[in-house]
Amino acid sequence: MTNVLWPLIRPALHALDPETAHQATLAALSRLPPRPATQADQRLATKAFGLDFPNPLGLAAGFDKDARAPDATLALGFGFVEIGSVTPRPQPGNPRPRLFRLKEDRAVVNRMGFNNQGAEATQARLAHRAGRPGIVGVNVGANKDSADRAADYAAGVRSFAAHAAFFTVNVSSPNTPGLRDLQARAALDDLVVRVLEARDEAHAGGLPRRPVLLKIAPDLDLHGIDDVVAVARARGLDGLVVSNTTLARPASLKGAAKAEAGGLSGAPLFRRSTWALAETFRRLDGAMPLVGVGGVSSGADALAKIRAGATLVELYSALVFEGPGLPARILKELAAALDREGVSSLAPLIGRDVEAVAAEGPGA
Repeated sequence: MTNVLWPLIRPALHALDPETAHQATLAALSRLPPRPATQADQRLATKAFGLDFPNPLGLAAGFDKDARAPDATLALGFGFVEIGSVTPRPQPGNPRPRLFRLKEDRAVVNRMGFNNQGAEATQARLAHRAGRPGIVGVNVGANKDSADRAADYAAGVRSFAAHAAFFTVNVSSPNTPGLRDLQARAALDDLVVRVLEARDEAHAGGLPRRPVLLKIAPDLDLHGIDDVVAVARARGLDGLVVSNTTLARPASLKGAAKAEAGGLSGAPLFRRSTWALAETFRRLDGAMPLVGVGGVSSGADALAKIRAGATLVELYSALVFEGPGLPARILKELAAALDREGVSSLAPLIGRDVEAVAAEGPGA
């Protein structure tokens, strides 16, 4: 049904300001009655950081910052959903307009600035859905005016320890001044230690041990990736998410909004983020699974992420252009890829093209 209606709905949505269209979409999803998730081929079931995912395709953070519609998005076929970024206190984010479509490039630029309703409101929504099926992770961030940003991340973990299937620590948004500085080795080490202490305290108090992932920028150079991997391995993080949006602007961009400040996502991010994924995988020696994000809009893209080192794959921006039928289509294409490759699961394909992707470089 979604594939049939999308050609009729898309022109109306795209006639609206992008943020207005997004809010309308979320409002509609939040009002849908509960329905079973689209079932994927059982061969796509994936295990990562102690969790059993029905399939490896997830909805990236940013789409549903306040956990308004996790069940409705899971029903589209996603194997998991990541809500947030959530900060301890509510904050409005940056002034509007702050979200821009680049239709010619199938891309988006955003400078949202961690706009969200805060931990208390989002925690209440997740508590309300307790006991329902589906893997919902929480992406935690820091308030813009916080005097101790590492403390904000630790507070986020404490707030959601009873409800999050996993945590993603977002230190790579380009839209909060100074946030990416937390990826530097010393600052990152301090932050990770404090976040893991918060997680372990919750576990000692009787809650399940929640996996903690770190989301990094695609704009890190090899030295920066080295530092991130060194901290992740030394401190025992459960995984890395590669990557967030980019500040780079490829010369190929055509959309008028390409000059807008903010992070670029969508198709033009695919090569840079996949290169960063491969380089990260090379350095980990299998120490932890990776989540590949950036420019995924087809089964072929998702498979390329997996072959570059991803165990799980996330998308978001492609929904703007492809609509709600995209997850089911990608899962069908991944199942067909298993048949072509002659394998019974995706596991043998993880990292198969790492050296080739790394050698190609990040592009312009």
